[in-house]
Amino acid sequence: MSKKNIDDLLNIEEESFSLPSKSSLSLSETGHPPRILLMYGSLRERSFSRLLVEESARLLTAMGAEVRIFNPEGLPLPDSCEPSHPKVSELRELVMWSEGQVWCSPEKHGSMTGIMKSQIDWIPLSLGAVRPTQGKTLAVMQVCGGSQSFNVVNQLRVLGRWMRMFTIPNQSSVAKAFLEFDENDRMKPSSYYNRVVDVMEELIKFTLLLRDNQDYLVDRYSERVESAEALSKRVNQRSI
Repeated sequence: MSKKNIDDLLNIEEESFSLPSKSSLSLSETGHPPRILLMYGSLRERSFSRLLVEESARLLTAMGAEVRIFNPEGLPLPDSCEPSHPKVSELRELVMWSEGQVWCSPEKHGSMTGIMKSQIDWIPLSLGAVRPTQGKTLAVMQVCGGSQSFNVVNQLRVLGRWMRMFTIPNQSSVAKAFLEFDENDRMKPSSYYNRVVDVMEELIKFTLLLRDNQDYLVDRYSERVESAEALSKRVNQRSI
């Protein structure tokens, strides 16, 4: 962009303004397998959200990913204890470790479960100077006790956006989930299963595409301006 064009932008801080460029994207490729964290939203003994997550983990592993599944049992209610609680620490460490995530919740009273929301609420927008979820990929899924619904996946998308994640376009909603798993708790062949394969495949593709460029892709003008102002105040403050 020419100097004249910048001068036409009356409210722009020139030193913080940059022209997006494909040349700024990293061409390097991280050597380790994609790191995917999976979370589910039910503590029932036969939890269909857990079974769907476990099926997804098998697919992701077969596609070359390294996977971790967080068990929410024992996780306290948000803000009911210090973040040093072992389950809270475990969750936050897994979030930091991950490069992509899968969120899967049952639908209860037309919404995600409190168990699912509690896990997300324990993930802060920042840990010191680090944003734990910013720039990571996300796939959303739900299981339904009755007919197919999209209430939960829509709500999870809102949360993913709020957590500054790249939520992939595809999603999975499994209707009458109690009919979709056999006596060995494995998912039966169906169009629902095929969609789950699609979602996991897409998640891996987007994670591979974005993970080496997440810092650049989420770099924001407004935050650069704020950082420049903070630096200026610190450098120019009077000695006491």
